[in-house]
Amino acid sequence: MTYYIYHIPGKKIGVTCDLNNRVTVQQGYSPGEYEILESSSDIDYISDKERVLQKEYGYRVDMVPYRNLNKKTMNLNVTEQTTTFPCPIDKLKGRLFDMIGYEWTTEHGDFEITPRSIDWIMKNVKTSMYNNNRSYVYNKAFAVFIENLNNTKETKTVKCSKKPLKMFELIRQWADERGIYDKGDTKTQLIKLQEEMGELAKATLEKDHDEVVDAIGDMVVVLTNLAHLNNVHIETCIAEAYYVISKRKGKMINGTFVKDAN
Repeated sequence: MTYYIYHIPGKKIGVTCDLNNRVTVQQGYSPGEYEILESSSDIDYISDKERVLQKEYGYRVDMVPYRNLNKKTMNLNVTEQTTTFPCPIDKLKGRLFDMIGYEWTTEHGDFEITPRSIDWIMKNVKTSMYNNNRSYVYNKAFAVFIENLNNTKETKTVKCSKKPLKMFELIRQWADERGIYDKGDTKTQLIKLQEEMGELAKATLEKDHDEVVDAIGDMVVVLTNLAHLNNVHIETCIAEAYYVISKRKGKMINGTFVKDAN
């Protein structure tokens, strides 16, 4: 696995093994808006180098080295009144995205880390008065938010017969935050898909590999949103399509798979 030290000028220096997920999808910065300072498969080297560079560039130096971070879970401290995260606010959003699907129980109900709950947490989280590296939310307020969300008439139940995949969840979070689901519609997304298809065709004919990758990625994003606007998750669409094609038999003719007639 390769670890990257990335720099968002004027903002931060951080480490990730997935630049697109961490920097572009989660934080909203395109490749031209950040730079790679170091890369290595040695997590110890990268962890130490990150803190050195943070100091050299004048940013806040992480108290906990990257190698010591638990990327999948956090040891939450749950009391009757609050849920406390062992993480400062400026690091919390990324850690929560790493924990999508995580659940815990309080006296006010069961909570789950989802894109919508992350949005609420980040708007309402407070720094602990005892430790700047810890942050917390009030359980009752969180429970009220969940209840209102479930009771809101505008809340749609989106069909997903398969476990939501993290990358698609992040795409839906990104789209939701930008109003695509509230203000967009299936027709605009279909037009967008046709535009991206044109870009893919152009890149394919020009044998431009980087643009092919970019166009395919853009089409997957649009398809994810198009599925959501049709009240279904793209994961379900893919699973159902695979179920059908997995049973097909046929042969290759002139570079195309032609299924046998039923």
